[in-house]
Amino acid sequence: MTPAARIQAAIELLSEIEATPRPADAVASLYFKNRRFIGSKDRQGVAGLVYSVLRHWARLHWWLDKAGHEKQDARALLIAETMLAGGRRAEATMALFDGAKFGPAPLSEPERKLIRALDSHTLDTPQQGEAVRGEVPDWAAPALRATLGDRFQAEMAAMLEEAPLDLRVNPLKGGREAARKALAEAGVEAVPTPLSPFGLRVRGRAPVSTLQAFRDGLFEIQDEGSQLVALLTDARPGMQVVDFCAGAGGKTLAIAAMMANKGRVVAADVLEKRLDRAKLRFRRAGLHNIETRGLSTARDPWVKRHKGKFDRVLVDAPCTGTGTWRRNPDSRWRPLGPGLAELLPLQVEILDSAARLVKPGGRLVYATCSMLRDENEAQVERFLVNRPGWRLVPVPEAWPEGLGNPPVLDAMLRLTPARNDTDGFFAAVLERDAAAAATADEAPAEAEPTEETAP
Repeated sequence: MTPAARIQAAIELLSEIEATPRPADAVASLYFKNRRFIGSKDRQGVAGLVYSVLRHWARLHWWLDKAGHEKQDARALLIAETMLAGGRRAEATMALFDGAKFGPAPLSEPERKLIRALDSHTLDTPQQGEAVRGEVPDWAAPALRATLGDRFQAEMAAMLEEAPLDLRVNPLKGGREAARKALAEAGVEAVPTPLSPFGLRVRGRAPVSTLQAFRDGLFEIQDEGSQLVALLTDARPGMQVVDFCAGAGGKTLAIAAMMANKGRVVAADVLEKRLDRAKLRFRRAGLHNIETRGLSTARDPWVKRHKGKFDRVLVDAPCTGTGTWRRNPDSRWRPLGPGLAELLPLQVEILDSAARLVKPGGRLVYATCSMLRDENEAQVERFLVNRPGWRLVPVPEAWPEGLGNPPVLDAMLRLTPARNDTDGFFAAVLERDAAAAATADEAPAEAEPTEETAP
C-alpha cells in the first residue's frame, strides 16, 4: 500500500471504531478479516496509525479546537496525527490527500486551513492542561488524582506507553526455559518477567498466537499482573475453586494449572458465550479439571446451593478498566459498559454473593483491573466492616510457598504501569474464620432470595 492508501484505510477503520459500540480491537479484527488483500505489514501500519490516534485522542482534539476546526472526524484526526505526532509538514500532508486511487478524497478548504494551522507544531505543548497531556477523561481525573496523589503524572505518562506482550508458561506442558527455547526457534526473543515465576516478556510485537508452541498449549498470552492475581489464590491440587467472573478464562487457566489438573475448578460468568469460547483454551492447555457454569446474575440459585463448599473463590470484578488503558486506549473515551456509579454497587453485590461460596477456613480473592481506590481498597474495607469472621491476609502471607519472593510486601496487591510495568491491577486476599458456622456468612444488611424468587 502507498502511504496515501494507508491513510485512507486508517480513516475508514477509525470511522468504523467511532460508529460501532464494540471495543476497538474487535472492530479492527473484523475490518482486516473482511480485507484479506491487505498484507501483514500494511495491517500493522494501518492499525498502528489508528491506535496512535486513540492514544493521542485528547491532545489531538485540543489542537483541532485551537485551530478552530469544527468537523473533528476521522479525516481531521488523521491529518493532525500525521503532522503533530508523525512530523509531516504541510506540503507533504497535502500531497497525501490529492484524490489518487485508493487514497483519501481531496482536501476541503477547512482541511487546508487546518493543515496550515498545524504546520511546524508538535503534539505536546505546555499550554495543554495536566489531564490533556495525560490523556485522562474528565470522569476519571478527580478519582485518579485522589488515588495516586503525587504519582498521578508519572502514572498517567506510563499509561501512554504501549503495553508489553507477556506470556504465561503452562507448567503442565513445560517450564520457562522450554518455552523460551521454542520461541527462540521461531525467531521470537523473550525474557523472564521480574515478578511472575511463570511469565515471559516478548521483545517486539511477534505474532505468537500463530506459533506451534502456542497451539500446543505451552503458553498463553496474559499480562504479568493478571498472572500474579491468579497466583494469589494459592490454589493447590485437590482443592475446590471458583473463578466467579471468569470471562475469557485467563485466570481460570492459571489456577487450574497450579492445581496440576487435580481437584475442581468452576469457571462461572453471567456471559455464557464467553465461557463457551474459553473451553477451546482449556482444551489447548490440556486441562480437564475445569467445568463452566453460566449464571443468570450474581445471586444465581447455584450460589445458594453451593454455600460454603469451596476452598478458594476468585472475584475478578467488573470495573472501569482504568488499569488497562495502555492496552485499550479507546476505553478512556468510549465506555461501553456501566459507569463508575453503576459499577460500585454491582461490585458490592458480586463480592457479597461470592463470599457465600467460601468454606470456613477458605479464602476469597477480590481483584480488579482498576486504578481507583473506590473500586479497590474501599470495597475491601466495606466488606470487612460488614463481615465479622473474615480477615485480610497480607500478600506475603498469601503468596504460595516455593514461588520465591512475593511481588509486594504490602497488605494488598496494587500494581501500576510506572512502578511495575504491568497493567494496573488490584487484589486483596480475604480469609474466612475456620470456626465460622456454615449459616453465618450472609452480609447483615441483605436478605437472601429464595430459588423461587431469585431472578
